[in-house]
Amino acid sequence: MRAFNRFVASAGLSNLADGISTVAWAWLASLLTRDALLIALVPVMLRVPYFLCSLPAGVIIDRVARLPLIRAMDATRALAYLALAVALWFIGPLSLVPATGVAHPFLYTLLLLSAAVVGVAEVFRDNAAQSVLPSLVPSATLERANGRLWSVELVGNALLGPALGAFLIASMLAAPFAANAVACLAALWLLRPLSSPLVAKKAERDWRAELREGFSFLGQHRLLRQLAWITGFWNLLYEMAAIALILHVQENLDLGARAYGLILAAGALGGIAGGWSGAWIIERFGPSRTAQWMLISSAPAFAAMALAPGAVSLAIVMIVFSFTGLVWNTVSVSYRQRLIPDALLGRVNSIYRMMAWGMMPVGMILSGVMVETLGGVAPREVALTAPFWAAAIGALILGLAGRRGLGRGFTA
Repeated sequence: MRAFNRFVASAGLSNLADGISTVAWAWLASLLTRDALLIALVPVMLRVPYFLCSLPAGVIIDRVARLPLIRAMDATRALAYLALAVALWFIGPLSLVPATGVAHPFLYTLLLLSAAVVGVAEVFRDNAAQSVLPSLVPSATLERANGRLWSVELVGNALLGPALGAFLIASMLAAPFAANAVACLAALWLLRPLSSPLVAKKAERDWRAELREGFSFLGQHRLLRQLAWITGFWNLLYEMAAIALILHVQENLDLGARAYGLILAAGALGGIAGGWSGAWIIERFGPSRTAQWMLISSAPAFAAMALAPGAVSLAIVMIVFSFTGLVWNTVSVSYRQRLIPDALLGRVNSIYRMMAWGMMPVGMILSGVMVETLGGVAPREVALTAPFWAAAIGALILGLAGRRGLGRGFTA
């Protein structure tokens, strides 16, 4: 239990850095350009590695001790954040954002490169961490362990992180990135005493054969494949809305960085509640019914983001939205961790996450294209809400299409 507590605390600090970045990445981009596509390109650089690097990450995670790999990725993220903080410190106050193009091209390029490095490191860290958890707790307690872990992660990622990031970036542009570097190093330090299980040595290390094993396992389990595709398309819809939310909050609702951070932080309260109550809900209603209702509930939540008239109403929408999302994760991830053998966990997790997370950049780009295209034929305020409505329609279709498959049950 002590090892699990250290693991959870380290994850909390790592996700505190992610939460600060939730505001800092996109907000800094919005201070360099008003082009929605160029702003969306920053989070795209964070998420593209999930598509490009997931397969090699899975092979490596099953070959090496996982905890040292997590520590190495925390160190890599710390260096990337520190490089951006130092650059911002030396550049000083930014010039006014131009109507077209990019202010400070060097800084914008460094922002993209730093985001890419952090994104690659997160692919390895997140996959390795999800593969380590089943070795730290009994299989029967995975729902409760995941719920506790995600609740702590949400405190950092969506409650404290965005609010802290908003206040830091409003006071000094370099501050959130410097704070992230410190948080990543602290997460690394917490994991130092923990040891990884021994990794079985293989006589021949043919990465193609190893990947085929992972794909073969996923191919044999119909529900697991369906969960990967459902999660992937849902992530696409979520990122469409998340990118649009930044400019919608700034221009349509006339709110600043602090209000935006607090809205995201308020949403975390629902996620934390979902993390703590997820195991009880699954036990009470069953995993199939729980997954069905959590998925379909996204459609009205996306629509409500466009309709919310102010900060308070939008925060309430985010609370409900995050609650259902965390309960869905508790069902799907616990099923996956229980089903997949430890020796294959890194590869199958990575293939699954490539399918699930690799769709995120598509959603980000679609959001930017939609806003820019509609902006030429409709008022700007209407164009900024279009991604929410597209996500609502997509979520409704996804929920109805996935209902039958999810109803078949979550048995291994």
